[in-house]
Amino acid sequence: MNSYFVGRTREIGVLKEALASKHSEMIAIIGRRRVGKTHLVRKVYGPTIDFDITGLQQSSNALQLENFANKLNEYAKPSLPIRDIRNWLEAFNLLKQHLGTKGKPRKKVIFFDELPWIAQARSGFLEALGHFWNDWAAYHNVVLVICGSAASWMVKHVIHHKGSLHNRITRIIHLQPFTLAETKEFLVHHRVDWSDYSITQLYMALGGIPHYLKEVAKGDSVAQTIDRLCFTRYGLLFDEFDKLYTSLYDHPANHIAVIRALGNKWMGMTRTELVEATKLSDGGGFTRLLDELEQSDFITSIRPFNKKKKDTLYRLTDNYSLFYLRFMEERRKSGKGSFQSLAQMGVWKQWCGYAFENVCLGHMGQIREALGISGVYTAIGGFMDRGSDERSGAQVDLLLDRADHIVNILEVKFHHDVFTITKRYAANLQAKISAVRSVLPATKSVSLAMVTTFGVQPNSYYHDLVQRDVKLAALFVPSAAP
Repeated sequence: MNSYFVGRTREIGVLKEALASKHSEMIAIIGRRRVGKTHLVRKVYGPTIDFDITGLQQSSNALQLENFANKLNEYAKPSLPIRDIRNWLEAFNLLKQHLGTKGKPRKKVIFFDELPWIAQARSGFLEALGHFWNDWAAYHNVVLVICGSAASWMVKHVIHHKGSLHNRITRIIHLQPFTLAETKEFLVHHRVDWSDYSITQLYMALGGIPHYLKEVAKGDSVAQTIDRLCFTRYGLLFDEFDKLYTSLYDHPANHIAVIRALGNKWMGMTRTELVEATKLSDGGGFTRLLDELEQSDFITSIRPFNKKKKDTLYRLTDNYSLFYLRFMEERRKSGKGSFQSLAQMGVWKQWCGYAFENVCLGHMGQIREALGISGVYTAIGGFMDRGSDERSGAQVDLLLDRADHIVNILEVKFHHDVFTITKRYAANLQAKISAVRSVLPATKSVSLAMVTTFGVQPNSYYHDLVQRDVKLAALFVPSAAP
């Protein structure tokens, strides 16, 4: 196995600590589909795994049990192969017998992948798993790792389980997509030599998903890569959108309806607006749906500055889903070369400006580091002033409300060159500053920070308005800040 591994330093440390601890450990790993959960476990534990099984998607409980029997035969190699397992209590009893034969001083490692597919309603799996843990595994030096891409299911049915698994999880790993820095490291390791600007363009379309990034070919441009992966019939991401949601949710139509609604409203939508746009019933079911999408890192909720909870904006922040809805769905069947033509159009360049805000939202740790406020408590939000008959309104998409009595307005611009503030743009910036300042208490001050690709031209407008200038390179700095 190749020893090289990009990022995941904290997560690797958690897994190694669990293996070295003096107690049995149950680890829950959640994260978006294709983010690398399985690869992480196999990379760290590898040959130390004593039993592993991956759930079968959309399969009956009988098939899941048959799959379990097959895997147990593979590991135990009994002289008389196990054929029929009647229920999960019997399955875990057989697993206990297999593990009991190991007789080794180190921990026994068990890995259940895609647990939501195995633990079907009324199958008895979770009850049997709880009994296995409480009756045997907790006292026999075991590491039990359970993974699931359906993050909200994992949280509800495992992490917050009210039955026999209650408070049994000892460690939780929420595996996130690669940052820009990790994406660059991954590409460099695969001999893809791109500029930070080019990497960011790819990131805005595909996100930091390792399974997608491994398809980038040495020598190809960003446009060629996106064209091949997204706009050719057998490209990896040609039909990924449908697979993405159907693999996570039993009834994905409502989830997709919310994603589509948010894909049409870049700045985000309130819950009320989403209910109206999707025609779904407002209530507990809708709350769970939003929570499921947010737990799986598809959407992000942002509470506007000086607004109530009901004004919280939900924003589509899964880069691939956003790119698919804006560019792929209607154009992907046009064939090879579709994106290379699209990349020359104004609609793509305009979209990059919006998409860069999502990138910044996912790299607030790096931005706070660049602003020198990584140690200051900061709330991330937005600001909306609809104005009145006497004055114009203003909108700020990203705002940092700091505990040191400063409010940073973040003005984000994705530009191919050094950005120049014009007289008209300066007036727009001044209106935003004035609108935010008008609602602040006297103890707080407003500071404008520009986040750009190559910096801002230092003209008179820059000197009058801009307090800090954060360049794209700062977003590529590894950061430990959340």
